[in-house]
Amino acid sequence: MPSKKAVRQASRRHGRNVALRSRAKTLVRKARRSAEEGDAEAAREALAAAVKGLDKAAQKGALHMNNAARRKSRLAKLVNGAEVNSDE
Repeated sequence: MPSKKAVRQASRRHGRNVALRSRAKTLVRKARRSAEEGDAEAAREALAAAVKGLDKAAQKGALHMNNAARRKSRLAKLVNGAEVNSDE
């Protein structure tokens, strides 16, 4: 059975990780929504915020570095594709 201190630390880490992951997911959702609506300027701003949130979560260990990189790549691809489609 884990010691009380280990349980306390794990609980604290879990709370921080959940908050960081949740914030990153919310920012990604906002960026996706902006890209799908076709607002290129808002999508670029939302993309920058989402990248920052994903980087912060990866830096703190709430997300794996490659997981954050994959999400950033897919999101950037979506936003860039939306910008090309809105220009035509």
